[in-house]
Amino acid sequence: MVTVNIKFDRFPGGLHKAATFSFDDGRDHDRRLVATMNQYGLKGTFHLNSGLLGRDGYIRAEEVAELYKGHEVSTHTVDHPFLEQSPDDQIVHEIMTDREALEGLVGYPVRGMSYPFGTYDDRLVAMLPALGIEYARTVLSHSGFDMPADPLRWHPTCHHKGMVDAAERFLQSQPYRNRMQLLFVWGHSYEFENDGNWDLMDRIGDLLHGHESVWHATMAELIAYRRALGAMRFSVDRRLVHNPSAIDVWFSANDEKVKISRGETIRLPSTE
Repeated sequence: MVTVNIKFDRFPGGLHKAATFSFDDGRDHDRRLVATMNQYGLKGTFHLNSGLLGRDGYIRAEEVAELYKGHEVSTHTVDHPFLEQSPDDQIVHEIMTDREALEGLVGYPVRGMSYPFGTYDDRLVAMLPALGIEYARTVLSHSGFDMPADPLRWHPTCHHKGMVDAAERFLQSQPYRNRMQLLFVWGHSYEFENDGNWDLMDRIGDLLHGHESVWHATMAELIAYRRALGAMRFSVDRRLVHNPSAIDVWFSANDEKVKISRGETIRLPSTE
């Protein structure tokens, strides 16, 4: 039997690298941050507390949809409590009420979150799928570029204070056997203001802008794409491939780049 060696090692466009940004709290400095990201074509996920919108120093509810257009809005709970110290019913309230409020503002399902204060435990993580949460970001930076082993414990590459050095390493690195690589930066917009280092956004924008080797995506887009890859159906010899998802995907077959469109079935060439 002739079989084909398949590797899920490519992002859209057949790329091996992606970059995403993740910022918490919805502070009013998000306005400047989003404008800078848009200038350089960077994409991010913004985790908001619906109970804090409109308070002094925070963005207003009525500007959420337009401000974050082209990016992603994600939950950060209503009131920003320590969830691992909360009873189950409070956890449900904080996440579901925040989801519902944010969905009413942006007009799409909110399916991700970041942990308030970066704290969590196994009990909390186990509850998240039943609450409609598909990914949850921690603050445990690992300096690497791996895709998450567990999306509900999604550790970033670095805080934004170290993102320029990380981006330089990222662009210079050669993926081991063409594995997917992800530059994942997290932080808070008010920190740029407090630290007087807004220039970091221009520096990383200059590094990443126009780099054709990097896919810029939100966290939800990364999760949706990886799920679409995993949903593909193969024949026994792996020469027939069906993509049942609504997303075009790319992968490697015998180390050659292959694209399969949404809903398509293709036959891969034999190497005999």
